[in-house]
Amino acid sequence: MTQKKLLLLSVSAGAGHMRAAEALRAHAQLHHGGVDAVHLDVMDFVSTGFRKLYAEYYIKLVNKAPALWGYLYHATNEARPDSSREKMRRALERLNTGALLKEIARVKPDAIICTHFLPAELLSRLIRKHGFTCPVWVQVTDFDLHRMWVHDHMAGYFAANEEVAFRMRAQGIAGAAIAVTGIPIMPVFGAPLERSICAREAGLDPERTTILLMGGGAGLGSLATVAERLLALGSDFQLIVLAGKNAVALEALNALALRYPARLLAQGFTDKVERLMACADLVITKPGGLTTSECLAMGLPMIVNAPIPGQEERNADYLLEQGVAMKAFDSVTLEYRVRYLLDNPAKLADMRAKALVLGRADAARAVLAVVLPDAGHPPTIAEAA
Repeated sequence: MTQKKLLLLSVSAGAGHMRAAEALRAHAQLHHGGVDAVHLDVMDFVSTGFRKLYAEYYIKLVNKAPALWGYLYHATNEARPDSSREKMRRALERLNTGALLKEIARVKPDAIICTHFLPAELLSRLIRKHGFTCPVWVQVTDFDLHRMWVHDHMAGYFAANEEVAFRMRAQGIAGAAIAVTGIPIMPVFGAPLERSICAREAGLDPERTTILLMGGGAGLGSLATVAERLLALGSDFQLIVLAGKNAVALEALNALALRYPARLLAQGFTDKVERLMACADLVITKPGGLTTSECLAMGLPMIVNAPIPGQEERNADYLLEQGVAMKAFDSVTLEYRVRYLLDNPAKLADMRAKALVLGRADAARAVLAVVLPDAGHPPTIAEAA
């Protein structure tokens, strides 16, 4: 039997789009042995100048001028697709993505899933203008829908929740083409993990209340500053702080850990974050679509901070409305939220129960059940969801 080829197209403008594609690739490898899943970053097939403008400038903008990014997010959402500015934007994208289209032609995929709107827009035109016949699916990676995700000629759309699906229908997407699957996350976030084992691996006390800090910034301060403020609260809890690849932050956290023995675990980059999540009772994090989906799958209550205006603000709104998160907009608010939850274990337990209900650890499986059906005929969107 000829091996099917699944092409996953993403953009390294922020990590979430790439992680969603990697989650789909991992699930395909685990559960679809007859499928060759290939993940391409569109930014690997564009000019240096376009990559700096599209990906690197975006990251600088959201970090240095979030208010400006918020304005652009809303302005582009309201822009008319036939406006001169939008036509110019699409022309610039086409001029810089010819190598990508050549690579797609070389791969000859049987199906394509886009976890970013840029390749979906390019392929929509390719279908309309040049008769491209490979089915193209779109996976939205936030609890919101921006207009730039919506394009004609797509085989189907995958939504994070019912509200996003409702917004898709309001944008003219046929209901039969929409599946509410959740946002794809790696298989490890759906696997059963024993807290006691994971805690002892990390040198933590499994019986002690544990908080996981995954980011500072925007009024909260550096990771070390936030950690020191939390540890000074006086409550008897352990704190895990993820510094990632920030060597300066990790050094400062390790110095702080000497002052708080057996209370602070400073962790650099790790590919085992799910095992640290399994030790935690509460997580403090930015509300990215992928990170919050991972937390929901593991039943982790959240305090969300520093949301990027636009998509992350919408993510935060959704989490707050569902009762699985609180929001901290400065260091004083963060201290209050942490104190409140530590003093109200019933509230924390309620948030955890609600998170487990919302979590969709099998989102990638549901997506692939539509795109790569194992049976002789594809299931309907309703069956797969």
